[in-house]
Amino acid sequence: MIYIAASILVLLILSAFFSGSETALTAASRPLMHQMEKSGNVRASLINRLLHKKEKLIGSILLGNNLVNILASALATSLLMTLFGEAGVALATVGMTLLVLIFSEILPKTYAIRHANRAALAVAPLINAIVIVLTPFVVTINVIVGLLLRLFGVDPHATDALHSSTEELRGAIELHTTQAEGGEKESGVMMRSVLDLRDVQVGEIMTHRKSVTAINADDPPEQIITQVLECPYSRVPLWREDPDNVVGVLHAKALLREVRAHAANPDVFNALDIMTVAAQPWFVPEYTPLLDQLQAFRERREHFAMVVDEYGSLLGIVTLEDVIEEIVGDIDDETDETVAGVETNGDGTVTAQGDVTIRDLNRQFNWNLPDAEASTIAGLVLHESRRIPDVGQVFRFHGFKFEILRRHHHQIRSLRITPPSGPGGDEA
Repeated sequence: MIYIAASILVLLILSAFFSGSETALTAASRPLMHQMEKSGNVRASLINRLLHKKEKLIGSILLGNNLVNILASALATSLLMTLFGEAGVALATVGMTLLVLIFSEILPKTYAIRHANRAALAVAPLINAIVIVLTPFVVTINVIVGLLLRLFGVDPHATDALHSSTEELRGAIELHTTQAEGGEKESGVMMRSVLDLRDVQVGEIMTHRKSVTAINADDPPEQIITQVLECPYSRVPLWREDPDNVVGVLHAKALLREVRAHAANPDVFNALDIMTVAAQPWFVPEYTPLLDQLQAFRERREHFAMVVDEYGSLLGIVTLEDVIEEIVGDIDDETDETVAGVETNGDGTVTAQGDVTIRDLNRQFNWNLPDAEASTIAGLVLHESRRIPDVGQVFRFHGFKFEILRRHHHQIRSLRITPPSGPGGDEA
């Protein structure tokens, strides 16, 4: 009897080992194991190989776990029937259920899930040996299961149609960002922005042509130089006859280099030919995804492009800095003009200029305003209201309240936004 009791104890320990190993290996961090394998960790490499063939891994663990659990229950039933007769069956059932549940399931799995990476590294060599030994039995069982699934009209090799590595990564980043603080939260926001690059188009982040500083190429060279020096930007579009007819892009550094080349000429300004200094303009469609535009910037080794619509009309400009800012946020340097675009009020409302982009507001305040139909907050109000609003009008869209503060002609210049948690108001 002592030997039978000792055997039951050993089988319960083995059951705890199988249960804990299954939880540890399936909960282990795949990115961490991948990185550790690259650093030369043999056990991490073993874990990655086991997880790569997850069907064999789970099958071997379940087979081993069921074998020891059934054998332990059979021995316990035999032992208790010897001691208590027919009542031993009930005692064995209740006793083994409690022992297996507490000591072979809940306890090892709780520990394994709290120390998944450490536990996975510890059990990997032994589990790998068990998988090798039990593989013939697991393969046989999988064949039988596959035949049964086909019998019921289920494809055993079908994969989850909802599975998407991009969405899985996005969900992991979202979870990380929600739980993180400080610098880690900012890192999560940037990683999420990188995934969004394929879904955002150039037209959504461009500088509209009404805000673009451009120079008439037919102006006298001296006047052009003055305008370039007064301009806060290093690259300026040149136009002829019509501001929409861009004929070149003038780089301040190239212009200064040309001025120095003619420095010995007393009539230096008249000797300059601005168009020979200017670069050819590069036109890109407004529907170009930012990821493609970023790659194009890299391939062409350019930082500046003109954005046009489907009819070839000029819409605005986009720069490499604009794309990078979509990932890391606003980048201000000593030449940037400071514009008060967004202001948070004491009552929880936000005052914003009409040309502030919806993406910037969503990123700054963690809102979820839609940006599919309009890129700016003024455009969203116009799209949803289907009218040119008057100053003082109030609208409610998507749980937010929008109050028109200032308008110039047909353009919304300023508005007050009340988020869902802010004070209420009447709908127009």
